Amino acid sequence: MDLSVSTVLVTGANRGFGRALAAELLSRGATVYAGARNPDQVDLPGAKPIALDITDPASVAAAAEATDDVTVLINNAGSSTGADLLAADPDDIRLEMDTHYFGTLSVVRSFAPQIAANGGGAILNVLSGLSWVSFPEYGAYCAAKSAEWSLTNALRLQLADQGIRVSGLHVGYMDTDMVRTVDAAKSDPADIARIAVDGLVAGDYEILADNASRQAQAALSGGVAALYPQLP
Repeated sequence: MDLSVSTVLVTGANRGFGRALAAELLSRGATVYAGARNPDQVDLPGAKPIALDITDPASVAAAAEATDDVTVLINNAGSSTGADLLAADPDDIRLEMDTHYFGTLSVVRSFAPQIAANGGGAILNVLSGLSWVSFPEYGAYCAAKSAEWSLTNALRLQLADQGIRVSGLHVGYMDTDMVRTVDAAKSDPADIARIAVDGLVAGDYEILADNASRQAQAALSGGVAALYPQLP
């Protein structure tokens, strides 16, 4: 993929990892739409702010109407309510699914036809090592990311014949506001952005950005005993 002739839409691009992705893409010559609920919060020189709330179908449709040149879509916008599946407010659990699964799907359904009409391109879904392993204290987030991984696999098959390659980025903790209260090692978002864009350019289907995601993937073949050794 030649980014210098690509037009990329990044959702959730006003801060954190989304902003790092947009900055990395701009540094490689791409044209970048920076999607955000409040486009006035986009402060990245060279980026084109665009209003986009992925949980609002009308907002998604309006963003698609406002553009006609997108060839690459990066679904980065996310939420993290810290919702426990058994004890949390059901609305918090529903928000995770509405954002990571239904929101991502809504954006893909609106922009895939545009990408296909422009000769094809790529979609990158920002997933997580928690797509493959679940922690009870983040049960709703893990379930939503697992659903988004399944969605990613289905879209790969459905969009391939339209010239659209669908990739997933798996990564552990990054030093962003989403995990500011987590006491654990965290990657620099700029480093992960470089890895993600390298994988996108290479056409990798699965981009494993750190040891945490590689270990989670490797544990899948070991079944429950490997994923959850604490179980009796």
